[in-house]
Amino acid sequence: MGVRAQQKEKTRRALVDAAFNQLSAERSFSSLSLREVAREAGIAPTSFYRHFKDMNELGLTMVDEGGLTLRQMMRKGRQRAEAGGSVIRISVDTFIEVLESNPNVFRILLHERSGTSAAFRAAVEREIEHFISELAHYTEAQANRTPDLARAQAEALVILVFNAGASALDLKRSERKALADQLVLQLRMVATGAEALQQKMENRS
Repeated sequence: MGVRAQQKEKTRRALVDAAFNQLSAERSFSSLSLREVAREAGIAPTSFYRHFKDMNELGLTMVDEGGLTLRQMMRKGRQRAEAGGSVIRISVDTFIEVLESNPNVFRILLHERSGTSAAFRAAVEREIEHFISELAHYTEAQANRTPDLARAQAEALVILVFNAGASALDLKRSERKALADQLVLQLRMVATGAEALQQKMENRS
């Protein structure tokens, strides 16, 4: 990569980071202005268009990046569990760590999932589908689930995790511990129910 290409990528990265930094509980992406993001990134507003067609393209890039970041962290959680310990407990702890260290990565998915932009809603749903598909594949392989049951279990787990994440964003760090414990219990209940259902189905066949 040449010097010019490196500088362009650096500036593009700065714009994405600037937009993420301005998100908060009170500010969704739709409330950000191009001028604000450019100023935060340290470039002139007119230079923005060298990197993104418009704010929507920037936002969709952030949704993709947010989903990828969360999936990568959850993969690391499962890898940590392979060394010993509860997959559910370690995965939940990893998820809470992500929320505490970089809450806006999750916040953009949460805000835009129910936002006014159809393109943003579709992008978030694609990211959620990636979560579900990856988790279903993992569950099918590790817990020997049937494909349909693995999919149903994965959907239930992702719903519970996203709902808990939405609540955790507004909690104090000490309060998140209780929420994490409750989430672990709920996920274990789903896993236990899925295991019992599979055994029942196998006994019938």
